[in-house]
Amino acid sequence: MTGISAPLHHGTQARIAPRSAGTVTLEVVDIRKSFGRVPVINGLSLRVLQGEVVGLFGRDGAGKTVAFSCILGLVKPDGGRILLDGQDITRLPFYRRATLGLGYLPEQPSVFRGLTVAQNISAMLEITEPDPAMRQHRLDDLLAGLNIAHLRNMRATSLSGGERRRCEVARALALEPVIIVLDEPFAGIDPLTVASIKQLIREMKHRNIGILLTDQNVPEMLEVIDRAYVIDKGSLIFSGAPDAMLHDPAVIDLYLGHED
Repeated sequence: MTGISAPLHHGTQARIAPRSAGTVTLEVVDIRKSFGRVPVINGLSLRVLQGEVVGLFGRDGAGKTVAFSCILGLVKPDGGRILLDGQDITRLPFYRRATLGLGYLPEQPSVFRGLTVAQNISAMLEITEPDPAMRQHRLDDLLAGLNIAHLRNMRATSLSGGERRRCEVARALALEPVIIVLDEPFAGIDPLTVASIKQLIREMKHRNIGILLTDQNVPEMLEVIDRAYVIDKGSLIFSGAPDAMLHDPAVIDLYLGHED
């Protein structure tokens, strides 16, 4: 992707600058996946546009993790297609999807623990920016835009949960994604960090990045998403607006009904 990065604004109120408007879409079309004789994903379809936040909901074991793994190229689906900006990426490995604009922020810490914040981000910039002077400029912009410039020389092992997450987001943005997948962004963190992550999601949306996320923390997800998909036993049972999701009988039964 070219021409999709914009400089960040420096200063105490620095924000991630918006991308120019785009219509890049992540489309998942009728994907299916079984392990042995056990079907895990049964014809799942969804889409994510640039500049919107989409939530994938479901109880433990519903198939969310496998769906994400198929989208990212970590698991090959048995059928169906995955498209990014109209290009079929179903059989491409993860690293190729990343070069086409599909980003990933995993649940587990992904920073290089022995490196400083600046070194962590620079390692990603070396993949996308060959010019050393431009790499330094983009590094400064990312540090300022995510309010971690004061941490640039701190080792990752010394960061708080919220600081580490901001460093991870900066690393992800260094690869210039147009769509980013967030896996359990609110898991195992304190309320202050949860608030920080929600703000980061809003900042990425402001930058015209499409976001697909899943998390067991339903209330926090509902605060940041524009659209929702709900799956149960690998099948889609709802798609639509968050408000409609809260009043959908199938969703209510899923979360409040009897246990299997």
